Amino acid sequence: MADVRTQLATRVRELLADALGSARDRVEDAMADLDEAEDRLARTRAAAARVRPRVGAERDQRLAEIDDRHGERIGVLADRAAGAAAREAPGAAGAPWEAWRATPAPYDEPPGALRIGAVRLPGVAPVPALVPLLDRGHVHLTGADRGGADAVVAALLLRAVGGAVPGAVRLAGYDPEHLGGGLAGFAPLAPAALLTFVGPGGLTGLLDDLVDQIRRINEKVLAGEHASLRRLAAATGRRPEPWRVAVLLGGDELSRHERAQLERVVRTGPACGVHLVVRGIALPDDPSVTRIAVDGDGARLGTARDGSGGLPIRLDPAPPQVLVTETCRQVAAHVAAGPPPAPFTALLPPDDEMWREESSAGLTAPIGDGPLGRPVLLTLGDYPPHALIGGPSGTGKTNLIYAWIGSLAARYSPDELEFYLLDFKEGVSFARFAQGKRDPSWLPHMRLVGINVNTDREFGLALLRFLAEELRRRADAAKRHEVTKLGELRAVDPDGRWPRIVAVVDEFQMLLAGRDAVAREAADLLEDLARRGRSQGIHLVLASQDVRGIEALWGRPALVAQFTLRIALPKALRILAERNDAAQSLPRHHAVINAESGLVEGNEVAKIPGASDWGTWSELQNKLWKMRPPHAAPARLFDGDAVPRLADAPDFAALAPPADGGAPAPGRGPVALLGEIIDVQARSAGMRLPRAPGRNLAVLGTRVDEACAVLDAAGRSLARQHRPGTARFSIACLDPEADLAARSLFEALSPDANWYDEESVAELMAETAAGLGSGSAEPHYLLLYAVDAATGQLSAQVDGATGLAHLRHVLHHGPERRTHVLAWWRGVARMRDDLGGPASRTDQIGAWVALDVQGAELTSALYPGGSGGPDWYPRPWRGLFFDRAVHRTAQVLIPYGLT
Repeated sequence: MADVRTQLATRVRELLADALGSARDRVEDAMADLDEAEDRLARTRAAAARVRPRVGAERDQRLAEIDDRHGERIGVLADRAAGAAAREAPGAAGAPWEAWRATPAPYDEPPGALRIGAVRLPGVAPVPALVPLLDRGHVHLTGADRGGADAVVAALLLRAVGGAVPGAVRLAGYDPEHLGGGLAGFAPLAPAALLTFVGPGGLTGLLDDLVDQIRRINEKVLAGEHASLRRLAAATGRRPEPWRVAVLLGGDELSRHERAQLERVVRTGPACGVHLVVRGIALPDDPSVTRIAVDGDGARLGTARDGSGGLPIRLDPAPPQVLVTETCRQVAAHVAAGPPPAPFTALLPPDDEMWREESSAGLTAPIGDGPLGRPVLLTLGDYPPHALIGGPSGTGKTNLIYAWIGSLAARYSPDELEFYLLDFKEGVSFARFAQGKRDPSWLPHMRLVGINVNTDREFGLALLRFLAEELRRRADAAKRHEVTKLGELRAVDPDGRWPRIVAVVDEFQMLLAGRDAVAREAADLLEDLARRGRSQGIHLVLASQDVRGIEALWGRPALVAQFTLRIALPKALRILAERNDAAQSLPRHHAVINAESGLVEGNEVAKIPGASDWGTWSELQNKLWKMRPPHAAPARLFDGDAVPRLADAPDFAALAPPADGGAPAPGRGPVALLGEIIDVQARSAGMRLPRAPGRNLAVLGTRVDEACAVLDAAGRSLARQHRPGTARFSIACLDPEADLAARSLFEALSPDANWYDEESVAELMAETAAGLGSGSAEPHYLLLYAVDAATGQLSAQVDGATGLAHLRHVLHHGPERRTHVLAWWRGVARMRDDLGGPASRTDQIGAWVALDVQGAELTSALYPGGSGGPDWYPRPWRGLFFDRAVHRTAQVLIPYGLT
């Protein structure tokens, strides 16, 4: 047992020794591991100590890079925002005040938004803060700072006015607390009707008017074709309506009606160019409303209705008052001057469509463009038959007539349309239609042009007489064909020439001035032509600066009523109906066209093209002239300031001796031409000299040149009707001032003429009186210049009688023996003295021409038409001619110029 225990103990000791050795080995290994770990820890700590600064540096570098990229991005975005703002609010819409000026934008490119301040960001330039207004929406201002709000209002309005075409923005102000003081700087716009102030209590009317404007624009302007005026302008390049901006600055609580109207404007206004800028009145929530909460020089843009939220901005200062006032003055002046006229060529059809229209049913042509850019047409036919044009001097009346004539002439050929023009004011503006030295062409449609006829009312009367005769001719033709209207006549008589006639009389009130016979007859003829002319294609166009005070029209409502087509130029009076004041607010180059006798519902506004330029008109006229038919002849041009020439007179050119060389037909006799009748057809005033008692002529007055001109024309025209050597002319000049003219005639008539002076005139009278009994068949014409100047010489006895007695014998008995006296007396009384005294008979004077003689001097002995003499007042280079064998009333003539 002991051995076993010993063995066990030994074995235990061995095992313990092994275990102790193993433990020691493990301890040593652990200590080695510990040392290695501590070394590794030390190394790790050393490495960590080295990494921290590097990581921090890298972190800082990374953060710096992120900051740089963010700043660059912010800068790029800010630049883009500024660029977008510049594009959205160019020029006047976004420029700072120190560099601001008005920059009108086209109608189809209005400023999309308006600057009121800037968004300030660190490290970059401020970005403009913009507010949409024109064609976009409304602006609602809140906050207790009135000064800041007023600055925003002034900025918005000035930028809107300066960024649009002058007159395209119209303002309405409602400021019951300060009575318009908040908009005082914009007051210069008021005279041009670009600003209206509404007083306290006027808000209802203002909102009602805005709603009516919106309704009208939707119904008549947009008319379902466009969703908004903005789209209409973009599609057509035209904007027919202005922007209307109503500025509402506080007031009492709105009524239910006002609130409803305000909501309608907010909802529907922007599409129709109607906008609100409001402070102190609540606006309903709507996407079109931009809200601005103002606080000092700062504000929050785009706030909610309760004022919360929004983008913080810094407001711009208010625009300088001088800048506001001066800009408004310039805009108002530009509006007052009016827009430039449209080109005349816009009225004309293409060249290949000229003269394609047919006038049987009437005449229709455009006169200009309406607000929507569509042509406004003028029609003359059965209805309306005649036109009345009115407008003060300088408003474009003559230009409108040019445009109308050109538009018609380009569409209707001369076989379809004829013009007769008469201008009673001084000037030669209508002369361009006739052949002239500057331009040999003429308008082929033109048959008559009368200019400078302000003192020759008789020419206007002659035109009316001519038209009345043409009316009778057409009416007779219609009766023969059993029709009533021109269109029907043309259908049954296709070979006839029945063009429509348009007679234009500018300043027609001159024709009807006064209460004399000319005015009375002219008014009667006008009334008849106006009433019956429509059916026969004769149309009257009367133009005047002012139809008020025309006495000849008083009590003739039927005459004025026939002129159903009314054309009113800016500021025209009494052209439209009494309650139609549309012409009072017209800009230049515009007219109200009304075919309903001037009633408001017939108004159309047209922009009239500029047709007055010589070059523009000449181009059209030359084009039409080259198209003229072979039978076309130049228009008759009557110039009241021109002196006609005998050599140019058609009647003078037609004179010739009898074909067989014998005497004229019995009862006819040669004709002495005395001057040109104031007449449509350029006829000469002539006195027949048959073998009949009393066929002598007296020229009465003191004007030497005119008297000599009458005798000169008479002598030359008589000589043209006799072959050389078959007539005798005795010329006696008794006034030295007439010597040159008399000798010129003497030389022209030689060798068939004999010359006498104050020393030999008595012998001429005695010789002529003695020769009356010889039975000679040779015509003898005595042309006596200032015969009353030789009273002393004629008082001497010659062959048993005085020279005056011989003169009276020749006057009484000479015409029956082909001896005629054509004498000039320097006064009616002087002639009566030479004839035997105040009680002497004057029937031996068959015809007379009165120059500077008053009508009252031509008593019943000379003028059987009335006891008080004719209605005649002397005028330069005019005479009154009366032939008792032919005339019922005297006629005015123009002496031919001395050759």
